Amino acid sequence: MNAAFERFTPRQRTYATAAAIALVSLATGYGLSMLGGDSSGEELGADTGCDEVLYWYDPMVPDQRFDEPGKSPFMDMQLVPKCAGGGAQAGEGVSISSTQVQNFGIRTAEAEYGVLEPDVSVTGTLAYNGSEVAIVQPRAGGFVQRTYGHAPQDLITRGAPIVDLLIPEWGGAQQEFLAVAATGDAALTNAARQRLRLLGMPEGVISSVARSGRPQSTITVTAPQSGAITSLGIRPGMTVMAGQSLAEISGYSPIWLEAAVPEALAGSARVGQPVSATLTAFPGERFAGRIIAILPSAQDTSRTITVRAAMLNLGLRLKPGMFAQVTLAPERRETLLVPSEAVIRTGERTLVMIAQESGGYRPAEIRIGREANGRTEVLAGLAAGEQVVTSGQFLLDSEASLTGIDVRPVDQAPSAATRDQTSSEADEPQTYRATGTIERITSSSVTLRHGPVPALEWPAMTMPFATEGPEQLRGFARGDRVSFTFAQADTGPRIVSIRKTGQ
Repeated sequence: MNAAFERFTPRQRTYATAAAIALVSLATGYGLSMLGGDSSGEELGADTGCDEVLYWYDPMVPDQRFDEPGKSPFMDMQLVPKCAGGGAQAGEGVSISSTQVQNFGIRTAEAEYGVLEPDVSVTGTLAYNGSEVAIVQPRAGGFVQRTYGHAPQDLITRGAPIVDLLIPEWGGAQQEFLAVAATGDAALTNAARQRLRLLGMPEGVISSVARSGRPQSTITVTAPQSGAITSLGIRPGMTVMAGQSLAEISGYSPIWLEAAVPEALAGSARVGQPVSATLTAFPGERFAGRIIAILPSAQDTSRTITVRAAMLNLGLRLKPGMFAQVTLAPERRETLLVPSEAVIRTGERTLVMIAQESGGYRPAEIRIGREANGRTEVLAGLAAGEQVVTSGQFLLDSEASLTGIDVRPVDQAPSAATRDQTSSEADEPQTYRATGTIERITSSSVTLRHGPVPALEWPAMTMPFATEGPEQLRGFARGDRVSFTFAQADTGPRIVSIRKTGQ
C-alpha cells in the first residue's frame, strides 16, 4: 500500500488523502446517527406517556416550540412533550397523566398548622444588677475614725459597718438639744430635735442621745443593701465632706445577663420572653431567665442589639463578667406551614402549585412569613389541608404559564373547616408534667429545680413558675420534693397542680 502510494504524483496523493478523510467522516456521522437516532426519537416518544404529542418545549423557555425531541439549545436538559388534550381552561389547572406524574417525580405535601420556633442562639455576658446600686454618702462633713478592712469587690451584707465618722458639728448641736430638753419646754425641745434632723442626723442617733443624755458625735455608716463593693473611697484619717461618695454597692441577685442579638434577629426578642443560658463554669447546667429590657440603640461596630435579662442567682454562683451562650425561645404560636421547597419565588410574587380535588394542578399566590427547619410560614393565600407540590412544581408552573392558566389570587383561598377547630384547641393550653425541688417561694411564684421536660425539649434547670396565689403553695417549704404539672402561658410557665412526693 505504501509502495503504491509512493508511485502517485503529488496531485494524486492530495486527492487520495481527501477521499480517505471524507470516507472516515461519512462513516463516523452514519454511526452517530444510528446511535443517537433511536434515543432522541422513538425511544423518547415511547416514554412521554402521551397518546399524541403536539410539540416539544423547554420548561425554562416555554414560548419556544420544537417539532422533534432532543436536548434544549437553551439549557442542558431534554425537551418536554406537550400532549394533545393535556391543556386546560383558565382556572381548571394543569392536567397531566399518571405516567407523567411518575416520570416527572411530582410529589405533594399537605399545608398544616404547626409551631415554627427557630431558637436564636447568641452570646452574652453576666453583669451586676444596675437597678440595685446603692451609693453610700455621709450626711455631714467629718473625719474617718475607723474603717472595717473592706476592699473593692468584697461581698457585704445589709447593715454591715463600713466606716466610723467623727462629726464635730453634731456634738455642739446635741449639747444644745440636751440643754433645751432639760428645761421641760416641749415646743423648744421639738424645735431643737428638728434642727438635729436638718443637720442630717439619723432618727436613731437622736433617740439614743435623748435617752442617754450624752452627746454622740461619732456615727457608724452601714451598708444599705447586700452586694459587692464596686467602689470604695475611704481611708483611715481622711476628711470627708457632706455628700461625698464613700462606697458603691452593687447587687447581683438576681443577676443581669446582657446578650448581643444580631440586628437581623432583633424582631425575635420581646420583653418578658424566656431565655436560657449555659456557662463554661457549670457544664451540663442550664440557667433560666426572662428578658426585662431591650436597649434602644445598636452597637455601631457589631450591628447588634443588647437584650437584658434577669436570672436568679441562688448561692451567688453566677459572677459578673462570666461569658454565656444564650438561647432565646421565641413566642410559641401555631401558624400555617408548608415545606420550603414548595415555594416558588418569581421576584414579583410568591407562588405554590396546589393539587385540586377535581384533578390537575393550579398556581396560587401566597404571602409568606418566617422560615426555619425546612418549613415556611404562610400568612395568606392558602388553607389548611390543601396539597402543595414539593417536587416538579417548576415544570407545572411553566406548563400553567404556557397554557394561560390564571393564578389564584391571595384573597380567594378557601376557608378550611379545620381552622376553627385548631384555633379552639389552641385556646386550651397544653399541660406538661415534671418533678423537682422547691428552691424559693413567693406570694405569686415558686422557683423549682426540676428535671428534663422531653415534650418541650427542656433540659434539667432551675427556673421560676407563676402560681395561682399563696393558697396553692400552703404547706410547702423550701427543699420539698414535688411532682407538678404546668401550662405554657404567654407570660411564662404557670403551675396547674403540685403535690409533695417521697424524698
